[in-house]
Amino acid sequence: MTLRMKAAVCRELNQPVVVETITLDPPGPGEVLVKLAACGICHSDLSATNGTIPQPLPLILGHEGAGVIVEVGQGVKQMAVGDHVLSSFASMCGKCRYCSAGKSYLCDQSMKAQRTLPDGSLRTRDASGVEVGVFAGCGVMAEYAVLSVDNVVKIDATMPLDKAALISCGVMTGVGAATNTAKVEAGSITLVLGCGGVGLNTIQGCAISGAAMIVAVDTSDYKLELAQQFGATHTVNSSREENLAKTLRKLTGGGADYAFDCVGLGETSAIVYGATAKGGTAVIVGVASATDTTSFRTRTMTFDEKTLRGSYYGSTRPHLDFPRLIALYRGGRLKLDELITTTYTIDEAPQAFADMVAGRNARGVILF
Repeated sequence: MTLRMKAAVCRELNQPVVVETITLDPPGPGEVLVKLAACGICHSDLSATNGTIPQPLPLILGHEGAGVIVEVGQGVKQMAVGDHVLSSFASMCGKCRYCSAGKSYLCDQSMKAQRTLPDGSLRTRDASGVEVGVFAGCGVMAEYAVLSVDNVVKIDATMPLDKAALISCGVMTGVGAATNTAKVEAGSITLVLGCGGVGLNTIQGCAISGAAMIVAVDTSDYKLELAQQFGATHTVNSSREENLAKTLRKLTGGGADYAFDCVGLGETSAIVYGATAKGGTAVIVGVASATDTTSFRTRTMTFDEKTLRGSYYGSTRPHLDFPRLIALYRGGRLKLDELITTTYTIDEAPQAFADMVAGRNARGVILF
């Protein structure tokens, strides 16, 4: 059955998002129709609206969603109406070289379906009948969404969906950067630059891993206070430092064993690398623009045996990691309730983005 629904849409770069009524066609083979309960407002959505992540417009935003399946397409056997699910912006085809190697976050299919379903088609049209893209193959900042079964993960129906939605991106990306990508060791010295939603969760990941020292760096005293709630042992306001890398090396006794750039600028990546200890690992988590570059002294890779690597989606295996994070939450070891600073209706989506830009939220969440 064709539906009409409200959705947050980007029409023009660097302009406020708009809330429109969108026509949604039924799910095709291998697809499911999800009634959304919650969608987190992620910085990656903002990056799609300002061109940092280039996407053809118009575009339905949202990739951090949780909801309930209300219809399944032909051939769908592994999921059923009534299942509670999270969206995953990384497809999991299970066939490519990356899925076969346990690196489904790098799935070839996912990289090809950035604004469409995996088969290249769309189920979404505006009032004029023009197809509207879906960000990251999801487009879940809407009352309903048609998703490929490769982009959804079934979860326990007793898990609150407003909290679970955060696992879909921000929590997984941050916690996974520490636990999956860097594999932070207990007793180590860690550093996290950028204390937005992903940065706070990277701090959580370091704490869960047993890091002895967790240094949080940001320009906002408010975010640094939040960082302490999520496990930071030390804080540095970078706006007050003339030589940030030098300050961080001194504070950490020669550098961090693991240092994370959760901002994603050439400048911040260079600082994080410079604040990494000999034999340490610098991890780039934030998404930089396509033209941004990073410079460092190449010989330090040899003489200091440093490692510089990226972390995409927390190196997640969604079907394995999403349930693990839910278990950590239920065991009192993962903070989700504290992440949700403000909730919004879909009609308040423009305000939600404005609040994110102003740095007012750890995480804003749209509730349907």
